[in-house]
Amino acid sequence: MATRITIIGAGPGGYVAAVSAARLGAEVTVIEQENVGGVCLNWGCIPSKIMITTASLLENFHKADTFGVDLPGDSNAGPRVNMAKLMARKEAVIGAQAKGIHDLFQHHKVRHLAGSAFIKEPGKVRVRSAEGEETEVEWDRLIIATGTQPLQIPSLPFDGESVLSSNHALCLESVPESILIVGGGVIGCEFACMLSGLGAKVTVVEALPRLLPLPSVDEECSKTLGREMKKKKIGFMVNKTVTGFEKADGRLKVSVGPSPFLEAPTERDKKPVTREVEKMLVCIGRKPNSGNIGLENIGVQTDERGWIIADNRMRTNVENVFAIGDILGPAKIMLAHVASTEGEIAVENALGGDRQMDYTVVPGGIFTSPEVADVGLTEARAAAAGISVRADTVLFRTLGKAQVIGDIAGQAKIISEADSGRVVGVHIIGPHATDLIAEGTLAVKMGVTVTELAHTIHAHPTLAEVMLETALKAIDRPIHG
Repeated sequence: MATRITIIGAGPGGYVAAVSAARLGAEVTVIEQENVGGVCLNWGCIPSKIMITTASLLENFHKADTFGVDLPGDSNAGPRVNMAKLMARKEAVIGAQAKGIHDLFQHHKVRHLAGSAFIKEPGKVRVRSAEGEETEVEWDRLIIATGTQPLQIPSLPFDGESVLSSNHALCLESVPESILIVGGGVIGCEFACMLSGLGAKVTVVEALPRLLPLPSVDEECSKTLGREMKKKKIGFMVNKTVTGFEKADGRLKVSVGPSPFLEAPTERDKKPVTREVEKMLVCIGRKPNSGNIGLENIGVQTDERGWIIADNRMRTNVENVFAIGDILGPAKIMLAHVASTEGEIAVENALGGDRQMDYTVVPGGIFTSPEVADVGLTEARAAAAGISVRADTVLFRTLGKAQVIGDIAGQAKIISEADSGRVVGVHIIGPHATDLIAEGTLAVKMGVTVTELAHTIHAHPTLAEVMLETALKAIDRPIHG
């Protein structure tokens, strides 16, 4: 008899786990209360990138004259976004991707149940459909992949009209004249670049000292992004926090004060700042979907915030129960491609394997303008680990391809061990950085040296040459960099 694997959640972790388990001969049931694809397909990766693509296209239209293109019509009005058409395209792309997942389930004979899951007891899950019908599913192995939702705080409650979550922002019927974004992390900065590109006047408020204040993001990338955002007239304030707001005449009067993380705020820091905007977008984090699913009935351990605790084999504290994806919280890495890999590992281990997740070589992609991507160690992390490294940087403006496409802002940085030359980190900000990081990821994963990278022929003219030029610089044989 085949092992019965039940998966709660059909996001990038859950649906990949379902297909992987079916391929390995398991009898698979996957339960999803909303749409397949999870946050990534419906409220994150895909819809945001659809809108970012339109914003980028619109920005390029405004630069058409630079490329020798005269646009017909009223040159003063210029091109504008049609939000109804943009939303229709977004829904069409999401629909096509969702159909692909359903087709995978059908092809691999994965049983898909639409409804909310509740763990009744060991080995049993109750599924309640939107119509109230109940189905009981028996399992030998359980994989929890329930994901997250936008974090809301009492002082900045979402209303879907003037105070928005990231979900609301992906369903805008019109581009706001002005918007203040609370949080300068990945989501906040992506929305800032997107909404600015679509025509909004944007201000970002970040409580920490820099934009993208993640340990994995190189500080020079943050500085470069800030400089490029200023060029696009995107305002931002760091070391600041929103202290309150008032609604009046369809607008918001937002008060901004010093960040609680400032150890010794100056008088200037303490002086309140006010911004009047049409809307406010709150991007301060996510919260786990771990409540009301019956974890307590089988004793699955969570931390004080509700994140499920799992080891690097994706095992929880309960035998035969695994957890993957964003439900594991910031103790792991909350990225779609990480969830998919965790799903594969959970399935292999659920079926008798012994595979561990490697969190040390995970590429990160941030779809700002310009894009930011990273893998491996930063200089700061290398220093903290006692690793002697050198850092070499080459600007995109040195590349012929960057000049050709008119996208010269940014740089690539390779972090390599001082003695061996082994590549331990790559950090890129610039055109197509999120695609270019693949080479850096492979280099870090395989322990490639800067010499080996420099001796690898790269096609010309391409943006990938930035890796070649940086590697050449790292062996003290720079050509253009």
